[in-house]
Amino acid sequence: MKENLRKRAIEVLDANFQEGGFTIPSKGLYPFQWKWDSGFIAIGFAHYDVEKAKTEIHSLLDAQWENGFIPHIVFHSDNDSYFPGPDFHQSERHPLSSKKYRSTGMTQPPVTGFVLQEMYRIAEDKQDMLAFVKDHIDKVYANHVYFYENRDPHNEGLVYIYHNWESGTDNSPVWDDIWSTMNPPEYTFERRDTTHVDASQRPTKREYDHYLYLIDIAKEHNYDDARIAELSPFLVQDPLFNAMLIKSNEALLELYKLIGGNGDKEKTLQQWQKMSIRNFNNKLFDSELGAYVHYDLRNGKPIRFVSSSSFSPLFANIPDQERAEILVKTMMERFGGEGKYLCASFDPTNERFNPKKYWRGPVWINMNWVLYYGLKNYRFDEIAERVRQDSIALIERDGFFEYFDCRKDTGESQRTGYGGNNFSWSAALLLDLLKEG
Repeated sequence: MKENLRKRAIEVLDANFQEGGFTIPSKGLYPFQWKWDSGFIAIGFAHYDVEKAKTEIHSLLDAQWENGFIPHIVFHSDNDSYFPGPDFHQSERHPLSSKKYRSTGMTQPPVTGFVLQEMYRIAEDKQDMLAFVKDHIDKVYANHVYFYENRDPHNEGLVYIYHNWESGTDNSPVWDDIWSTMNPPEYTFERRDTTHVDASQRPTKREYDHYLYLIDIAKEHNYDDARIAELSPFLVQDPLFNAMLIKSNEALLELYKLIGGNGDKEKTLQQWQKMSIRNFNNKLFDSELGAYVHYDLRNGKPIRFVSSSSFSPLFANIPDQERAEILVKTMMERFGGEGKYLCASFDPTNERFNPKKYWRGPVWINMNWVLYYGLKNYRFDEIAERVRQDSIALIERDGFFEYFDCRKDTGESQRTGYGGNNFSWSAALLLDLLKEG
């Protein structure tokens, strides 16, 4: 069964790899290259086709802007099956945007640093992979410089996101209270996602109005970060986003030490790490909830909900052992009950939880992968193994989907996963989790 799953995962990835040297997340639904998807996809490729893994990261970094920014979608081709596309985003408004590729003017969690390290870990030919890392690491470092210089207005070592799509957890209930502070216009547009996926599993039309309005504000100011920080009604310090940055800092530090001769960059990375980890723990940990939470920078207050993002700091070695134990206790009490797969994307004990709707409750394989390695960092090996086994079981039973119901019994006789089918990062990270067995 394990070998059959592995074979099918490889088929999914190979089918989604495009002639332009990038991999789409899912046919029809997502026809372009997504930033954090590409990172996870490269980890999967590294297990059986190193050249594709390297090509994936090279093509993503090739679309980097002159200021170090890496966009969340690179529009490699003209394709009208996705909205909003390049004509809506108009990345060319930013004077330092890529002249080679059209893209969005927003980003996604900065996973590329630790992805390079994972590729090195997995590679059999270490010398070859280190040469690749050496050729590309400075671009990833430049991306981190961009974040600390442009997305940290209070010099805290905590960077902001200005759009929910930058979080990766697109329509999480965490954002609901921010939407209630806004009253965007009603946009007229044709949704493309709901022609591929049941509308009940996707964000609503009114939610999309909010999403488009935030892009319009950024566009109006030519994607200038200082103006966005001043004016955007959505300005959040996200624990997942910042944990991925801190983990990638750590990875870059270790890779630069391997390469040698980059003392200045190592020193800067160490300074970032010290400040980022200290303020992450001081500002984003909610002792009453026993979890890390988001912080609403625009309105100056924490957003007090527990989500799978709340546990991502384990992956980046942010909490001490005592706090890690508190986190895991919270996770098991709220998310790990009988009849549940770990780990739902939003608190199953909260009234906003929805087990079928995108980031409002379903299980995501990429978050489980992050959680698996995070739990291993702190020697929670038994729970880590449950996360690994639950991830494998969901794909084995429900298919290579984008997201999955966390309930073991949904009352459905014909059960499948939700969202896009033959989903690339589900296949890629399954390959890695199968290797861990």
